[in-house]
Amino acid sequence: MVIRMRHTRSHTGNRRSHHALKAVGFATCSHCQAQKETHVVCKTCGFYRGRKVLDVVKKVEKKQAKKKANTK
Repeated sequence: MVIRMRHTRSHTGNRRSHHALKAVGFATCSHCQAQKETHVVCKTCGFYRGRKVLDVVKKVEKKQAKKKANTK
């Protein structure tokens, strides 16, 4: 079956012109001055908007304990 109202390549390209990936914005953390994504918790210190949201040390210790348990 032949498509009746076929879209040309240029029409398809124009529609897909907005599908390109955008560059990720970075900002400096107000607590540790490290580079972090905007609107995301800092991965180095666990602070977001001046408050401690994530306990990074506890998370690392838990990950190491899990790794140690799996190697035995």
